[in-house]
Amino acid sequence: GAMGFGDLKSPAGLQVLNDYLADKSYIEGYVPSQADVAVFEAVSSPPPADLCHALRWYNHIKSYEKEKASLPGVKKALGKYGPADVEDTT
Repeated sequence: GAMGFGDLKSPAGLQVLNDYLADKSYIEGYVPSQADVAVFEAVSSPPPADLCHALRWYNHIKSYEKEKASLPGVKKALGKYGPADVEDTT
């Protein structure tokens, strides 16, 4: 199955992102990384206020604007991030 957030410029994609971040601070791990940068860049504008987890994350990553290049990790294709498709157990 597919994984990832889908189109992060669409309400559906932002909803997936919001749900994903409901119990996480970052896209991967416990510190800001290139994973956050990649997803942040795909989200073209701040999420709506009702998607509070996504908005909190967006504003937090935005505060790292100056350090973006020095954050750890390797930026991968956007589809590599986000929720894995649960049916895909092979």
